[in-house]
Amino acid sequence: MEPGNDTGISEFLLLGFSEEQELQPLLFGLFLSMHLITVFGNLLIILAVSSDSHLHTPMYFFLANLSFVDICFISTTIPKMLWNIQVQSKVITYSGCITQMYFFVLFTGLDVLLLTVMAYDRFVAICHPLHYAVIMKPWLCGLLVLLSWILSFLHSLLESLMVLQLSFCRKVEIPHFFCELSQMIQLACSDTFLSNMVMYFSAMLLGGAPLAGVFFSYSKIVSSILGISSAQGKYKAFSTCTSHLSVVSLFSCTSLGVYLSSAATQSSHASAVASVMYTVVTPMLNPFIYSLRNKDIKRALMRFPGMAALKGSIVLD
Repeated sequence: MEPGNDTGISEFLLLGFSEEQELQPLLFGLFLSMHLITVFGNLLIILAVSSDSHLHTPMYFFLANLSFVDICFISTTIPKMLWNIQVQSKVITYSGCITQMYFFVLFTGLDVLLLTVMAYDRFVAICHPLHYAVIMKPWLCGLLVLLSWILSFLHSLLESLMVLQLSFCRKVEIPHFFCELSQMIQLACSDTFLSNMVMYFSAMLLGGAPLAGVFFSYSKIVSSILGISSAQGKYKAFSTCTSHLSVVSLFSCTSLGVYLSSAATQSSHASAVASVMYTVVTPMLNPFIYSLRNKDIKRALMRFPGMAALKGSIVLD
């Protein structure tokens, strides 16, 4: 890499997972399949919620929004990687890189905030069931989603503006399959102290605070469930939040594992491989978790043409 700064840099190189040409068709087929499964699965959730009047409740309203965000989330990174493999190129323009980073940060923040809102919804439903309809009114649900969008938009805009102030060395190579925020800051030739501080502070504020809210909500939920006298009542109460708890655990554990593993190994390639878990695998598994563990979703899906053929393999509760 040549020394010196170039504030007018026009492109980056996304190194991806492997330089071996024989592995490219395998990677293309694998990630194309995962992308299609994710889009199809989340679209089914959205269609099921929108078409079934029994699912027009706050819980499923938030679930439909989460499915939409997951589609956008995976579509921010995978199509560009597939295109680069297809045309045998690693190039992404400077503007394309900034745009990709902006939307990736946006939809990551939305995922975190929507999971937190869903935890609050389950907290009200289980801990204050008699006041649930009064508290979780449609206008409040819409407001919570709107606030999630606004906070994520402002956070992503701030991070993008910080990166736009940086200058980069010539022939910048990003050891990742997408323009990841921390990787771009590490590759900058100018002073990155302010950008790092903004990134770490934002991670604590928009990552740590929502996660603490989720833990608080579920601590109250567990206390309420333990207070129920009948075993049937405990099972019914717990079954309403197992799917959400599974998704929260999957997303938080995989994303946390990525940063811990990358910090331990100091390997950008290892970080790129590990990040597949929360950027690709988690959005793909979410529809399966909600559909297979939720009898209302399964019944709604059975009404779609062609889905009845799967009835033999999906047993209703």
